[in-house]
Amino acid sequence: MTELWPRISVGSLAKVGEASLQTGPFGTQLSAAEYVAKGIPVINVRNVGFGEIRDDDLEYVSEGKAEQLHHHVLQVGDIVFGRKGAVERHALIGAGQDGWVQGSDCLRLRLNCPRFNVRFVSFYLRTKAHQDWMQALCSFGATMSSLNQDIVNRIQLPCPPRPVQDRIAAVLAAYDDLIANNHRRIALLESMAEEIYREWFVRMRFPGYATAAHERGMPLGWQASTAAAMVHVQGGGTPSTEVSQYWGGEIPFFSPKDSHDGAYCLETEQRITELGLENCASRLFPKNTIFITARGTVGNLVLAGEPMAMNQSCYALVPKIDKKPYFIFTGLKCAVDVIKGVSNSGVFDNVVMDTFKIIPLINPGDALRDRYSEVAGPIYEQSLMLRRSNMHLRATRDALLPRLISGKLRVDALDIKFPPSMQPPAEKMAQSAIIKQGLVHSG
Repeated sequence: MTELWPRISVGSLAKVGEASLQTGPFGTQLSAAEYVAKGIPVINVRNVGFGEIRDDDLEYVSEGKAEQLHHHVLQVGDIVFGRKGAVERHALIGAGQDGWVQGSDCLRLRLNCPRFNVRFVSFYLRTKAHQDWMQALCSFGATMSSLNQDIVNRIQLPCPPRPVQDRIAAVLAAYDDLIANNHRRIALLESMAEEIYREWFVRMRFPGYATAAHERGMPLGWQASTAAAMVHVQGGGTPSTEVSQYWGGEIPFFSPKDSHDGAYCLETEQRITELGLENCASRLFPKNTIFITARGTVGNLVLAGEPMAMNQSCYALVPKIDKKPYFIFTGLKCAVDVIKGVSNSGVFDNVVMDTFKIIPLINPGDALRDRYSEVAGPIYEQSLMLRRSNMHLRATRDALLPRLISGKLRVDALDIKFPPSMQPPAEKMAQSAIIKQGLVHSG
């Protein structure tokens, strides 16, 4: 794929001290009992994405333990691979993860040579050709893909001139920066919708609360209810995996693996055909259906971003009293978060139909539920719009990726502006000073 440029193996770089590899700590160095509720994050294989960190299920160690594991403390620019089951993935450590600890099931690559831009290397590792090579090599003769230092040493990195690497990385990083910025906006929007719900229906400071009459600690007209009383619970199913005609179609097929990214699900790992839908127990659920995961990663709630089917490890929840899902969805999310946070009873080890009888919900009446939907609906819709934008940005970036990395799409003559995440610290400081100076003069 990179015939235009020479290649250098990681092993060759390691021999001359321009690269180093570090396997994660052994079980005797870091046991499960040494994890703490809060502290220094540990990156395990489940946290390794495609160039990024998946930080929604982190574990932590104390600062003292991190000092004991100083050989495994990560630096900006490190590349972390998963050693089992996710060998085609890697995470590039940025400023936000500097000082985190590499987990036992990970392997770290550290490049110590100026001839490589680590962002360029990370983008190369995200190409399909490299991922297919890793899968083939790591799966040979094994039931589960497994990565070791010998395989990483055999990776052949393309080595165009450093200015070319910088330009290619800048083009692709600009897309990543836009995606990351949209993710931050999404998180703020969704937290805003939840905070409004808590303000109105938990703290009971809703519009008109100052003059509202109360009885037994609750405003008149409000009722304590449950999820079972306020939603219809529906199941799903999976078409036979032995029939190829059921799979690879246009219909998104939701499973617990797709529930890790906030309020909305737009993309699923698997898709089924119309024939597959006809031959499984799931129906096609419309946009804004509420899904809750019942097994695996239990108790996660999402809204369907488009019509999709659902497997049997989840439930679909359809509000009985509202046309729009926003009040029920946010109420369920707040209630489930509280139960998961304080319960030691195993309520969410495995969600069953009876579980919905013990999930508490407030019913404040039609008018206030509608009022909340009028406020929260546009917030959730904006969140969905940003997710769609990210989907298109990823598609464009992924289409450019192999052509840029291979040199088929040249960047030599382009006047490329480096995105903020790739600007040298001195340049960032200079820009900050110019902005501050402008503010002073304008004031």
